[in-house]
Amino acid sequence: MKETIKTVITDYLTELKRISKYLFDFPEEGYQEYKASKILCEALEEHGFQVEKGVYGIETAFKSLYKSGKSGPTIAFLCEYDALPDIGHGCGHNLIACMGLGAAIGLKSVIEDIGGDIIVLGTPAEETSGAKVEMVRRGAFDDVSVVMMAHPSPLSEESGTSLALNALEFDYRGKPAHAAHSPHKGINALDSVILLFNGINALRQHVSSTVRMHGIISEGGVAANIVPEHAVARFYVRAPKKELRDEVTEKVIAIAEGAASMTGAKMTWRHYEESYDDLRTNKTLSKAFNRNLLQLGEKQIYQNASLRGSLDIGNVSQVVPTIHPWIGMGDENIVPHTRQFAEHTLTERGTEAMLKGACSLAMTAYDVITSEELQQEILKEFKEQQNKI
Repeated sequence: MKETIKTVITDYLTELKRISKYLFDFPEEGYQEYKASKILCEALEEHGFQVEKGVYGIETAFKSLYKSGKSGPTIAFLCEYDALPDIGHGCGHNLIACMGLGAAIGLKSVIEDIGGDIIVLGTPAEETSGAKVEMVRRGAFDDVSVVMMAHPSPLSEESGTSLALNALEFDYRGKPAHAAHSPHKGINALDSVILLFNGINALRQHVSSTVRMHGIISEGGVAANIVPEHAVARFYVRAPKKELRDEVTEKVIAIAEGAASMTGAKMTWRHYEESYDDLRTNKTLSKAFNRNLLQLGEKQIYQNASLRGSLDIGNVSQVVPTIHPWIGMGDENIVPHTRQFAEHTLTERGTEAMLKGACSLAMTAYDVITSEELQQEILKEFKEQQNKI
């Protein structure tokens, strides 16, 4: 049956290439992916999937379902399709979307024989305030057995981990005054931001080397001869585990409060984007995926590079067994989040990665559905991970 899956996806490859090119030609940023969502939903409907649009309170999210009519696990494939500003699909989300679509269509060709159900979830805005976080909160994964998606990359890597992230905005309000005539009558909000940066730089010595803290000044005053009345800084605080992320975040907030006390400014803070938890790869499921990718001709799967970045699928992995492997496009010199990377998704190697990713996802789903032993091993590992929290 795996050969059937592979044949079906290969036969559909021309259409997958067309959809990938369409997404490339019409890149849309997070929560604006109307064209992308529409074309993916249409493709799923054409293959007999029940499609709900605008789900979980998110206009460009969707949920697509195909039921076999027989008992068995529910497999969820995730599609990402948001693009980067100015660069387009420099993270290859056009391929991610088509891998998920192709995997679902391939698995559908055998699902009525083996049982189980297929869910395809369209998950907007991974690059910014990822929709998966809200979808977790709203129960999108409550009845799902396993979650899988695959991401294009320079080289193939196994599913690993990611950095938990908090996005913090610090807003300082001071008092304006003439910066030369009467500076003593003003309260400098920008000084608070500068003290915040200095305080965080001092904190770096006293946190783990795996912690990342980086920020910008998004507002810093309007003119050099006016004491800045308003200043704003934005920071990302990242750590390998969400518990450490939150511990460091408390220290950063304390520094922000201290900076306000030192100048007399008033400070408020907020999460300006969703918080991402660390990805907890289900290694049992990951090994099954790796076996299928190797069977499809992949020569080498590298160990996942730690401290790569932050992913909203991390939140998903806290509630359901999850993998997020990386599918190589055969060139270690291409750099993600560049126009070169985006253009590479349309090459022959990009197409090959899309095909391998879709087939590996569908074939791994087949393994899960047809093996109660594998199901039990996946669930046992997941429960053990949860018990360690």
